[in-house]
Amino acid sequence: MTTANNDQGFREIRMMAGAIALILLALHFYFTCYGALRDWGYTIKFVDRVLHNLGRSGLFRGRFISKGVAFCFMLLTLIGGTSGSSTGTTQSIIRNLAIGLALYLGGDGLLYLRVDLRWAAGAYIVVSLTGFALLYGVARSVAGVLQMKFLGDIFNRYNESFPQEERLLTNPYYVNLRGRYSFRNQTRNSWININSFKGTLICGQPGSGKTRYIFRQIIQQHVAKGFTAFIFDFKFDDLTRLAYNTLERVGGQLAVKPAFYVINFEDFSRSHRCNPLDPASMADISDAAESARTILFGLNRKWVHSQGDFFVESAVGFFTANIWFLRKYEDGKYCTLPHLIELIQSDFDKLFSVLQSYPEVETLIHSFASAYANNTMDQLQGQVDSARIPLSALASPQIYYLLSANDFTLDINNPEAPKVVCCGSNPQKQQVFGAIISLYVSRMIKLVNRKGCLPCSLVFDELPTLYFPGLDTLMATARSNRVAATIGIQDLSQLRKEYGKDQADALFNLPGNLICGQVSGDTAKLVSERFGKILQEKETYSVNSRDSSTSQSRQLDLAVPPSKIATLSSGEFVGIVADNPDQRIRHKGFHCEIIVDHAAIEREEAAYKPLPEVRTVTPELVQFNFNQIKAQTRQLVDDRLAYMAATPSLARLIIRKKDNQQRLRKGKV
Repeated sequence: MTTANNDQGFREIRMMAGAIALILLALHFYFTCYGALRDWGYTIKFVDRVLHNLGRSGLFRGRFISKGVAFCFMLLTLIGGTSGSSTGTTQSIIRNLAIGLALYLGGDGLLYLRVDLRWAAGAYIVVSLTGFALLYGVARSVAGVLQMKFLGDIFNRYNESFPQEERLLTNPYYVNLRGRYSFRNQTRNSWININSFKGTLICGQPGSGKTRYIFRQIIQQHVAKGFTAFIFDFKFDDLTRLAYNTLERVGGQLAVKPAFYVINFEDFSRSHRCNPLDPASMADISDAAESARTILFGLNRKWVHSQGDFFVESAVGFFTANIWFLRKYEDGKYCTLPHLIELIQSDFDKLFSVLQSYPEVETLIHSFASAYANNTMDQLQGQVDSARIPLSALASPQIYYLLSANDFTLDINNPEAPKVVCCGSNPQKQQVFGAIISLYVSRMIKLVNRKGCLPCSLVFDELPTLYFPGLDTLMATARSNRVAATIGIQDLSQLRKEYGKDQADALFNLPGNLICGQVSGDTAKLVSERFGKILQEKETYSVNSRDSSTSQSRQLDLAVPPSKIATLSSGEFVGIVADNPDQRIRHKGFHCEIIVDHAAIEREEAAYKPLPEVRTVTPELVQFNFNQIKAQTRQLVDDRLAYMAATPSLARLIIRKKDNQQRLRKGKV
């Protein structure tokens, strides 16, 4: 460390070295140009005796020896952090060095010219001093550059590097990613050991490499280790083909090979059918309420920020009543989303009558039925249309076909029927498809978070395109049930926009494993804060008109600044992992390039098998199913009304439009 005493000591040494250099150079001129000086009358007897004694040492045996020693003492004036400014280009430094050497060492030729000795000696002294001055300036510039060596690391990569985990830790549930990082200017190999059940958040802007470097390896390793899986494939069918071909390759090595299912909204021949409102998975009315909230909020994202508003909660309550009615009617025979969409389009008098026929539903629908009976139609129409209008986007024969039957159930980690389910979407239709997939996910996470089931991997790429409640609870509680949730986002602001600030912050902070590619803004700041600070060496260089100095210190500073996170390259990630009590990870933080074999990936993808065809689906079959659901819904309403009319205790609940009209006329009279 540079202190005031050290500075004073170095200054005295530099002054002494400079004085010696100048004295030696003066003695050299006195010895070399003695004849000229004698003619000028500048010789001194005392100096003559000193030179006579110094001559025995060999210092003046050759002209270059004394000049070289003088130059060495001149260099000693640069010790202790003193140097000139480092301004000047490399070309100018080289040019001055060449001229200085030529003048300083090559000036001896002037002494051999056939001119007056006094003129030759004078020219020799002037040329040598000029060369000496140029060399001294070059030495100061070079010393300045060397002392400001930290400018070669203008991004502070040396100080901001830190040791990372280099051990490969394996167990049946870890995901291991191979990396390469730089520490103290050394390139070293590392391993990112991900504890799957602690939850994993992957964030990064488009093109940062989330899918190719992270999601791909997580899916492959989970499937190879016998995990059941639900994979949301936003850009269908990239992840789906990966999961299918991985399962085909390793399935024979697993104790029980999971069955493979696909939900595809565009190619029905390669899609399985699944009813997200399967009555077997709906134990009580709270499940119906959650399903109603999920589908309505998925169709209208603005409602996420308006929870508690009158019309929002009215729509949710109305939708819940219809779901629970279908669940109770004939033990859920018609409890599907297509039948539900058709049911809520029924006339008010029929709809409110049949909904009131079950006591659990009557409580939810009573206010709607009373409003209809009292003819407060404007408000009632607004309440009901809040649910009807968003659902009209789902009223298509194709969606009705996929959601009206079961090829499989959503208990994917059931030991008796393990499954790998891939659900595809389309970025151009994400609002409609996202709402249905959100309903699938909402129902599924209720079923997988149970004890005694197989390990389960839930992978959600581009999570903000979905909305479903309960994911934060799943992250916090599912570890003991061996559920590994992996979510991918582009930026925290995107998650806050779709989920609201509170829930988005919970989803961002709950996962124990964070893997972050290139991001900026608040996301980069929050990731940087998770790393905290490390001890870094700081060097300060100052120059003034007389002197310059370098000071060094150590202080805590950010290990990974937000600016560095904002400039990561594709495939380069920072993050923090969680460990297990029996497998401690000392260095949990990492900043490395994840290593993948791109050529091997290309060869593997070229050899992929296409997704299998499930069945042959014709447009006529789809249209027939659509018409059948409409007819079934009308029939179940009529059958229920007939049953109510034949049952005295329920007959009073039937609302007749004619009675309302008579009451209206009496009221006007």
